[in-house]
Amino acid sequence: MNIRDKKVILASKSPRRRELLSGIVPEFDIICAEVDEALPDGIHPRDGVGVLALRKGEAVALSHPESIVISSDTLVELDGVPLGKPRDREHAHEMLSLLSGKTHNVHTGVAVHYRGRAYSGVDSTRVTFREMRDSEIYEYIDGGEPMDKAGAYGIQGEGGKFVLGYDGKFDTVMGLSVSLTEKLIALAMEDERD
Repeated sequence: MNIRDKKVILASKSPRRRELLSGIVPEFDIICAEVDEALPDGIHPRDGVGVLALRKGEAVALSHPESIVISSDTLVELDGVPLGKPRDREHAHEMLSLLSGKTHNVHTGVAVHYRGRAYSGVDSTRVTFREMRDSEIYEYIDGGEPMDKAGAYGIQGEGGKFVLGYDGKFDTVMGLSVSLTEKLIALAMEDERD
């Protein structure tokens, strides 16, 4: 069974996820559903992104059971504390100031729903930021890039200038682990043959 024979849905509006998925899936639709993105109390951010990815995918898969539904969620974690998308300019400044000169984790959960079954996993990458001056943080925020990104930065954009290095996969930091997505799609299609 070839994925080209299946209808594939990406349950995300993220242009970064769309770009990454297009490298492995030739055609797909984008359908999103509103879901509660609050993490369950006491859950570690790494586990939380897995829960949120499943939640986002399930909301779409319920009305598209014959499609392969791919969903994802990304959180930045600093010392066990999750940093999602900033609420406003000051919140973005607070996040970036916390990350300045430190190493943090970026966790990306991926879920694939197909014919009533769900397959999921999490990839993590450690990212180290250089020290940042207040003036350059505000300049970055004023450019608009941080406002829709976990941890208030995009590694593939202007935010990359703050990164000293990373240990893991670049695409995980962007918001979709390509290798994990390929593995989960293969599992879903393999189960179909059983």
